[in-house]
Amino acid sequence: MNALVFPGQGSQKIGMARVMVETHPWAAAMARRADEILGHSISSVCFTGPEESLKKTINTQPALFLTEAILTEALRRQQIPFQAVAGHSLGEYSALYAAGVADFEDLLRLVQTRARAMETACPTGEGAMAAILMLDRQKIAAICQEVAPIGVCVMANLNAPGQVVISGAAAAVTKAGELAKAQGAKRVVMLEVSGPFHSPLMTKARTELEQAIRDITFRTATVPVYTNVDAAPTTDANQIKNKLLEQLTGTVRWEDAIQAMFAAGFRRFIEVGPGKVLCGLIKKIAPEAETAQFEDPTTLAAIQTPASAAAQA
Repeated sequence: MNALVFPGQGSQKIGMARVMVETHPWAAAMARRADEILGHSISSVCFTGPEESLKKTINTQPALFLTEAILTEALRRQQIPFQAVAGHSLGEYSALYAAGVADFEDLLRLVQTRARAMETACPTGEGAMAAILMLDRQKIAAICQEVAPIGVCVMANLNAPGQVVISGAAAAVTKAGELAKAQGAKRVVMLEVSGPFHSPLMTKARTELEQAIRDITFRTATVPVYTNVDAAPTTDANQIKNKLLEQLTGTVRWEDAIQAMFAAGFRRFIEVGPGKVLCGLIKKIAPEAETAQFEDPTTLAAIQTPASAAAQA
C-alpha cells in the first residue's frame, strides 16, 4: 500500500514548485490564488527567494504548503493511488489537504495564521531547539526533567532512532545538550529556528490558532491521517481539529507514526515536497520500506513506476 508523507519547515529551497507552475496552467492558477489570499507574492518567494526571506517562518510555512498542495494536485490528476497520509509538523496541513479534510484556501489561511503566531509567540533569543543524535529517547526524557528547574525543556520531535529534537527555554536547552553529550550523545546540534516550536512556550500561538481552526469546516478524511501527536490513524473531522491544535505545543511523534503505518501494511512511502529528508528518516525507522520522492515533473515520472516493478522489468 502507498502512503503520502509531507515534509515540514527546514525542507524549503529556492525554486520549489517553479517548474510545476511553468508547466501546468492549473498550478499557475493555484500560485496566483495563494498570492491573492496572502496579499503578497509568496510564489515569488518560492521561485526566487531571496534565501533570507524564504527562511522566515512567516514565509516558509505558506510557501511549503503552497508547494506541497500543487504537488498533491498533480498526483490527483495522475491518479496515483494512496491509502494513508502523514505530515511532519507543518507538513500535517498538506496531509490534510491530500486527505480532502479542508479546502486549499482555508488551509492556506490557517497556515498563515499559524506561521504568524509561532513567529511571535516567544521573544527572540528566549527559546531554542537542538537535535540530539545517537542517544536513547528515555535518557533524553530524563535529561529534560533534570533541567526543568532552569526552564521548559521537552522532546519536540521524535524523528528516527538516534535523532530527537528538544525545545524550550534557551538556557535549559543548552544545559540539556551538555548533559546529553556527557551521557554519550554523538552530537548535539543547535537549530536555526525562530522559536521553541512544539513546546509549552508555544501556548500563546496555540491560543491564537484555536479560533482560526474552529472557524474552518473540516470534513471526514478520505484516507486515514496518521497524526503527529499520537501517531494514530484518524479520519474524524473533530478529532483532527483537536489533534492539529495539540500539535503546536506537543511532540511530533514521527518515528512512532511510521512504525504504526508500516505495522498496518504500508510498504511504499512517497515524500511529496522538496528534498528527501523524510525518505532518509523512514529508511532508519523501517529499513524494509520502499521510499520515493516527488517535487517536479521528472520525479513524478519516476514515482509512477515503483522501484520494485522497475527491478522486475
